[in-house]
This record gives sequence, structure tokens and C-alpha cells, in this order.
Amino acid sequence: MKAQFRPLIVIFAVLAVVTGLVYPAVMTAFGQAVFHRQVNGSLVEVNGKVVGSALIGQQFDAPQYFWGRLSATSPNPYNATNSGGSNLGPTNPALADEVKGRIAALKAAGTDVSQPIPADLVTSSASGLDPEISPAAAAYQVARVAKARNMAPSDVQKIVDRYTQGRQFGVFGEPRVNVLELNLALDGKEAT
Repeated sequence: MKAQFRPLIVIFAVLAVVTGLVYPAVMTAFGQAVFHRQVNGSLVEVNGKVVGSALIGQQFDAPQYFWGRLSATSPNPYNATNSGGSNLGPTNPALADEVKGRIAALKAAGTDVSQPIPADLVTSSASGLDPEISPAAAAYQVARVAKARNMAPSDVQKIVDRYTQGRQFGVFGEPRVNVLELNLALDGKEAT
């Protein structure tokens, strides 16, 4: 019986070392060497201080800032440890209340809500952590942000255009604007 268990124990020990120690160590070293910024959270720094991540949205609700998508994480918005959608279907009254609340917040901040509002300004995403909005959602907010900052709307639009990213590799996804980087640019801060 002992002769039968010995090969099993040896195989288990070898596989445990390979899959539990060697493989994770090799992948960690590879990630740090090749994708250093990404594996460390794609942190955004200003003057050596971390102000956020390029991959996780942040709460902006002051009129002088562009607002991102609603966060579905609770109790705190953009809580990366609680990522997940709201699971509210299109006929759920709670979703309608959420949309009405965001429209009211946009209106209270001085946004002209008489025009059609881009969906990504009034709904949350599947992850609840989106750091980006569509160019249409950014353009929708230009007048409010320009007024709050005493800037010409054309100057604010130029900043939006500069921070608008196209499709990944020219084919994947949709054009997008990173809200944190855009707001930092408006504050005259260079992110690294």
C-alpha cells in the first residue's frame, strides 16, 4: 500500500510547488517586467501623489467637473471590492427612479436637460466602476463645465477632444473619454 501512495504524494508535492509557487512567481515577474503600470493598478499620479486609477472611476459631482457613469456599487460609489451591476431590469421602478435622480442632479448642476441625455450619464454599467464616458456624454456636459469654470465652451471642448481616445487598435470598443484625466487637465494638472 505504501508503494502506491508514494508516487501520488510525490506528484502532489511537485504539482503544488509548480502551480503554487513557481508559476505565480514567474507570472508576477513577467507582469512587473512587461506590464509594470497595469499590474500595479494603472495609478494616476500628480506631483508624485496618487490621485486615482485610470481603470476605476471616481465620484465627481461638483458642477465644474465632468461626471462619469453612475456607480452601482454600494454603499460607497466606485468601490472596487464590491464590483457588480445593479441587476435592475428595464421595467424595474428602481431603475426609473435612479435615472430620474440623475436627471434631477444634472438639472440642479445647471445642465440643460431639454436635449436628449446620453444613456451613460444616467445609467450604471455592468461593473459599476467605469472610468470613462462616451464623447457624447462629455459633449453634453461642456456648457455646464465651461460656465462653472468661466471658460469658453470651445476651449473646454478642445480639452475634451484632446482626451478622447479612439477605438482600441482602431476596431475594438467605442471612442471614450477618461473622466479623471479630463478633470485633471481642466485643473491644469499633468497626470503621470
